[in-house]
Amino acid sequence: MSEFETEVKKAEKELEQGLMAVEPQYNKAGEDEFLGDIRMQAQEYGQKFQDAASKARDFASEKFSYAGEKLKELQSKDPKELVEDAKEFARQKPGQAILISAAFGLVVGWILKRK
Repeated sequence: MSEFETEVKKAEKELEQGLMAVEPQYNKAGEDEFLGDIRMQAQEYGQKFQDAASKARDFASEKFSYAGEKLKELQSKDPKELVEDAKEFARQKPGQAILISAAFGLVVGWILKRK
């Protein structure tokens, strides 16, 4: 037997001695602990997701009700009064007025371009 083959056999023996079978660890209920941990994490993430969805639903309903109130206010106003309010807003905050008009123009442009 060559020196190389001797070293290979020696390495194989050391490797076999170093390897041991890994068996799942079970808790008192007979479940695999790793799967139990995953199940617990999945339940935690599920709860976090439900909490976030609930917050998002509350936020959206709050904003929709606010938008509905503002829409009712706008419907009750006279068009001349709306124009005067817009002019006054533009005088007080010209930068915001430009940004709002640009955004409105983009939205109208996209809507008209689709048709």
